[in-house]
Amino acid sequence: MDNTRGSLYMIMAMAAFTMEDMFIRLATATIPLGEILLLFGIGGTATFLVLTLRRGEVIFHKAILSKPILIRMFCELIGRMCFISALVIIPFSTASAILQATPLVVVGGAALMFGEKVGWRRWSAILFGFIGVLMVIQPGMDSFDPLSLLAVVGMLGLAGRDLATRAASSELSSMQLSTYGFFVLIPVGIILLMYSGGASVTDAKTSLYILATIACGCIAYYSLTLAMRTGEVSIVTPFRYSRMVFSLAVAMVMFGERPDWVTLTGIMIIISGGIYTLLRSRQT
Repeated sequence: MDNTRGSLYMIMAMAAFTMEDMFIRLATATIPLGEILLLFGIGGTATFLVLTLRRGEVIFHKAILSKPILIRMFCELIGRMCFISALVIIPFSTASAILQATPLVVVGGAALMFGEKVGWRRWSAILFGFIGVLMVIQPGMDSFDPLSLLAVVGMLGLAGRDLATRAASSELSSMQLSTYGFFVLIPVGIILLMYSGGASVTDAKTSLYILATIACGCIAYYSLTLAMRTGEVSIVTPFRYSRMVFSLAVAMVMFGERPDWVTLTGIMIIISGGIYTLLRSRQT
């Protein structure tokens, strides 16, 4: 039951994350990225701050200074900043496809850090998945965009965040972890605004995009935190691949993108590796 609930939480998180990405990209048409991150961080922090206090939990728990939480915050900062930057620069489908390598990194990290059993077959699937990532990035080809490496760094940061979530003290609730996760976006947004010339006034449509981003982000973030703390990492994590289905639909319908056959083949390779990892995890 824990694995089933964890998997459903993961699918819910991936759908909400895709909607969050879509609204961020739409908002960047009129306001700078730093302003989006700042408003997103403030909105998310305020939401989970209220929810945390309503549950009678403290905000500044002593465990906030523990090594896993500090690592989690750092990974959150790097992952969010790099991936969102890539999201508004490179094609939506490409950034989303690169992010699909996150489960591969998490499964491998769970084996190395937490001692979960990952045999040679799943290690082969992880390697197979990274070949798919290379096909999406297409290094050495005319279509290669160096800025796509931002998405790779973002993916590694978010994988580190998920692993650190698993290692976090059980004394900290999902509400508290979510509060800390959104809070780190505030200083990032301020720093980016300082280098981009400051904030701009938002119109009604952009304000709705920001509110929708915060709502989807809160739902996604909390669902992901629950997923990573429910069931086995090696079983729950492969359901992150459901994000690619949602992302391709958004990329084609909302942004008119048509990924080439190399990118689509790479995506299928990544997803195949994830599905095999899931099936092998269940057998194990």
